[in-house]
Amino acid sequence: MESVRLNKYLSMQGICSRREADRRIAAGEITIDGRTAMVGDRVTGLERICCQGRQIGGTDKGQGTKPVLLVVNKPCGVVCTASDKDRAPNVVDLVGYPSRIYPVGRLDKDSEGLLLMTNQGELANRIMHAGSLHEKEYLVTVDRPFHETFLKKMREGVELKELGEMTRPCVVEPKGPRCFRIVLTQGLNRQIRRMCQVLGYRVVALKRVRIMNIHLGKLGTGEFRKATEDEWKELVHRVYGKSGCLWEVL
Repeated sequence: MESVRLNKYLSMQGICSRREADRRIAAGEITIDGRTAMVGDRVTGLERICCQGRQIGGTDKGQGTKPVLLVVNKPCGVVCTASDKDRAPNVVDLVGYPSRIYPVGRLDKDSEGLLLMTNQGELANRIMHAGSLHEKEYLVTVDRPFHETFLKKMREGVELKELGEMTRPCVVEPKGPRCFRIVLTQGLNRQIRRMCQVLGYRVVALKRVRIMNIHLGKLGTGEFRKATEDEWKELVHRVYGKSGCLWEVL
């Protein structure tokens, strides 16, 4: 029986990314047949593997669960974490999917629009990787009319001193006197809001409408759908390249 590294197996099962899996293993949260797992352990999937006492998978010969990718229209006021520290509804409960899935990245509580959810930790990790240059498109409304100088500075990059970062050059197009379209290839914390604040504007509405090849389209607020076959194929091609695995889901 072929074995795989434990962190990869946890990712295949949709528990978390490989990096997060290593953290959980090091913290002693994972057991294999009753013993505390070690970073670097290998498994076949026939073992009894538990995370914080809950069994993961089963006798599936290490093949992992069937991949899931949901396209979600997150409403304002919903958070992208299961934590209830701010007593806000979370997107996992909103969707109520019958198997374990989690958000790919974050979308601020005060923002709305496209959010991907999956059970594939490795896929999520690759999409979120800072050096991947994957496009994310937003429609943004600010508190007052802007001018061409504002758009030019947004396009060229804005210094975010509190983060010690200069934003990457990006596409910015006006859609109205106070609304613009922006396409980012990085995901700094509250990036668009911070950029606008530096330039003297306040964001009053922010909606994500695209992640790479997947568009929000006419999906209603709070609704979700499964990714189509074509969306799966194109996304995997972009993330993994021509030699990437398509999994056995199509």
